[in-house]
Amino acid sequence: MTETEKEKAKIVKENLPTIALVGRVNVGKSTLFNRLTGTDKALTSGTAGTTRTSNVGTVNWQGKNFRLVDTGGLTFSEDVLLEKDIIEQTKVALKEAHVILFIVDLQDMLLPQEKTLATTLLKKYHGKKPIHLIGNKADSPEYRMNAHNKEWLKLGMGEPLPLSSANGSGVGDMLDMVFKDLNKLKIRPKKETELKITKVALIGKPNVGKSTLFNKIIGKDVVIVSNMPHTTREPYDTLVKKGKTIYQFIDTAGIRKKAKVTGYLERQGIGKSLAIIKKADIVLFLLDASEPITDQDKQLGGYLQEHAKSAIIIVNKWDLAEENTDAFTNQTKEMVYDYFPHLSYAPIIFISAKTGYRIHNIFDLIDRAAKERQVKISDEDLSEFLKLAIRKHLPSRGKGIRHPKIIGFRQIDINPPVFEMGIKAKTSLHDSYIHFLKNRLRERFTFFATPVIIKLRKIKK
Repeated sequence: MTETEKEKAKIVKENLPTIALVGRVNVGKSTLFNRLTGTDKALTSGTAGTTRTSNVGTVNWQGKNFRLVDTGGLTFSEDVLLEKDIIEQTKVALKEAHVILFIVDLQDMLLPQEKTLATTLLKKYHGKKPIHLIGNKADSPEYRMNAHNKEWLKLGMGEPLPLSSANGSGVGDMLDMVFKDLNKLKIRPKKETELKITKVALIGKPNVGKSTLFNKIIGKDVVIVSNMPHTTREPYDTLVKKGKTIYQFIDTAGIRKKAKVTGYLERQGIGKSLAIIKKADIVLFLLDASEPITDQDKQLGGYLQEHAKSAIIIVNKWDLAEENTDAFTNQTKEMVYDYFPHLSYAPIIFISAKTGYRIHNIFDLIDRAAKERQVKISDEDLSEFLKLAIRKHLPSRGKGIRHPKIIGFRQIDINPPVFEMGIKAKTSLHDSYIHFLKNRLRERFTFFATPVIIKLRKIKK
């Protein structure tokens, strides 16, 4: 069945008013974004062009929410990497915004690109939507006074409202001002609603196609895609609804070996990506069909095992593979599992993010993985399971001379499924027997795409 024959995934419209932050590079938009959203989602640094793909978040003020978009800093110079992409993303943000906040730096002078941006904003949006001039970095009374500098009047927007995204002064005044605009709209700020969400993170080494797949899955080009390594610097997430299920898809920065990581921004981006993996319910682990599996791929696979994540292995760029016969596909599957024996529970799907080949099948795998991660087995079923397992294979001892005796077996948690096995004190169970039990559990109860954890507890009896 093709994607057109199925119900397509759609971005969840939370029906919230949107505010866009725009301005040149290094005026502190991302710091302000983090301050308003109460997160550290946006990378902040003194490096021009830190933000590339626009960040999107939710702000709560006076008990109600609105949507905030942090756009990339503009230079209007073709020499800047990805400047054209950043400009296009800014245009989209401005079009969707109900209110525009033009951010300038009160610790710096008025620059030509700010005059250019102001002219563009006023020409296109004056009288159509509110535009406010915000003077950021008013970190002291001295800098705050710079808001009265007559230079700013050249922008045609009056004096900037001073605030400090670093220490929070003036932020409340700005939000009060913005709320007056938002409360005049048809779509107004509203109270937060709890949504049941399946969190899905996309991970992989640089240039494996995560952002291309992310855009294809959500059905919109929201993340900048290029052949330049580490194009994606910050995690980017979008809520998507397909059928009755809501997913939060999260694109992450490409992760490579520490020895190859260069600079503060890449280190921070990778740190955020690893943190995202910990919070995700399911991880889409991307491999490149056009390249051999690398040590970095293996390290990422080990990270998934370490944090007990439900995983789906996605072999991307299958359109570039040597051949796509069934025999070659099966051979590739065997090879992948040889490299990642600890991920033998993870299904493998072969796709092309570029062409869209088999992408719609990913949702079925995610749904099944999410369901299996929540499975709870009754004590009665586990007791019967253990009897059959012991009958088939007696417990083997680990270190020590005493033969182990299993006293009890029960499930103590889900998401992922965790089991506790009680064994007689002063005995030990061999790792191979734990592995045997995990395999038997999968044969009996499936646990599709989900790790199974067995904890041992020694009991004096």
